[in-house]
Amino acid sequence: MERQLPWIAAVVTAVFLVAVLGLVSYAKHQEVVRTRLALAEAQASADQLEQELARLREQNTGLEARLRDLEAERETEVRQRDTLLAEMQAALESRDVTISELQGRLTVDILDRVLFDSGEADLKPEGQAVLRKVAAVLSAHPDRQVLVAGHTDNVPIRPAARHRFPSNWELSTARATAAVRFLSEQCGLDPRRLGAVGYGEYRPIADNRTAEGRARNRRIEIVVLPAESAAVPPVSGERAAPPAPWSPEAPSEAAGPAAPGTPP
Repeated sequence: MERQLPWIAAVVTAVFLVAVLGLVSYAKHQEVVRTRLALAEAQASADQLEQELARLREQNTGLEARLRDLEAERETEVRQRDTLLAEMQAALESRDVTISELQGRLTVDILDRVLFDSGEADLKPEGQAVLRKVAAVLSAHPDRQVLVAGHTDNVPIRPAARHRFPSNWELSTARATAAVRFLSEQCGLDPRRLGAVGYGEYRPIADNRTAEGRARNRRIEIVVLPAESAAVPPVSGERAAPPAPWSPEAPSEAAGPAAPGTPP
């Protein structure tokens, strides 16, 4: 028995060593597995980030291209607008016609005495001549939408004319419509480009308490919109606030009380 003890001890030691080595090997294996999983996750994350980076680069390329297109469109629009302004100024040299440009919109203000007799909505020959000049310029810019707006002073309609125009609303609308129909039917402009609206006395640009101010307020506005513009802007919106009593400090506010003077 005593002779077997060393052998038994050796066997136990061997078994212990095998067990220890097995545990060490298993631990190493688990560590390797965890490391590989971590590497796989890191690689997957890196691949995902690379894909996202590629997508963002592609998106950035598209945005840069779109920005270049928009800048080119803006430059083209500015050139066309400047050309339109110059052409309109050359065609309409009159103290009764005012041409202005604001936020990409060209506005031609024509005093009513050029276009209509007092209290009437039938175009005079000299008014037709002015509109033909306007149409000639607009024909060269077929992508522009046109809004014609009628305006009056705040003098009430004469009783004798109220069966045709009960108020300045009707008179201003009739005048705008007459101008639009002439531009389309006599000058050949596409009617789909045209619109008519009447604002009556409620968009004044001058003091209705003076004869000069009332004369300025009786007008037709021809608003030429930017190319491919879908929205119709408020005519005189930047120059006239909602109706309020007239004051010298606010010369573009709405008119004050009606005063006797030249009828619309």
